[in-house]
Amino acid sequence: MILILSSSLFFSQKKIGLDSLNTKDVQELFGDDYGSIYLYKNKDLSFTKYDSLGNQLGKLMLTFPYKIQSVNNPLNIVMFSENAQEIKFFDQNLNEIQKINLSMNFGFIKAVYAEDLQFAWMIDESNKTLIQYNFRSTSVISSFPFNINLQSLKDFVVYNNRIYILRENTFDVYSTKATLLYSTPISNARKIRRINNDILIFGSQTVSRFDGKDLTQIFQNESAKIVDKNNAGFLALIKDKLYLYTK
Repeated sequence: MILILSSSLFFSQKKIGLDSLNTKDVQELFGDDYGSIYLYKNKDLSFTKYDSLGNQLGKLMLTFPYKIQSVNNPLNIVMFSENAQEIKFFDQNLNEIQKINLSMNFGFIKAVYAEDLQFAWMIDESNKTLIQYNFRSTSVISSFPFNINLQSLKDFVVYNNRIYILRENTFDVYSTKATLLYSTPISNARKIRRINNDILIFGSQTVSRFDGKDLTQIFQNESAKIVDKNNAGFLALIKDKLYLYTK
């Protein structure tokens, strides 16, 4: 009961003026740290940026499905397409600033995590390896044997020599030697993100935090379709209206 009421008891609610938007087919919601909102629709492969008043600032019509990593730094938005085997980088106006064709130098890349503006971690499913790649100099920095089950893999993060794997129904932590260090069941998992020393796991209606030892739910709204987080608070899409919850 405490968890169910947490979003209303401990957070103040602010409605964001996006009432005119069609959010019916939205698969992903993102909020950057400057107040802009991004909506991704898998149905038509569109990625659209809006200001806090609902004015469209940019739009991409993509050829393949892409996994958008994060928009917290809108100057460098990272996308990965498993189908196309490529990484794309976009600026704040959604102009493409770099494209990396992975099929030229690697096997089949299952997932990508861009660590910063220079390095990316990649899971090569065909060669069972974890690769740290400098995409600015197009060179491999390190490579580790990583023969784990990649079935139902949704997302991953690498931090402090730990690999955080998000699957459909579990959250796992591995060492670089592919040793399982932690595992717990999780439901409705969507994506994983690192903020400072914490690993955040986003479900459809919840956000949980892993501090290295325990997994704790830090936000929940059972009415939400999608939730996200920026530096202002938690975003929740509820009945085609967007709300910001702050402490």
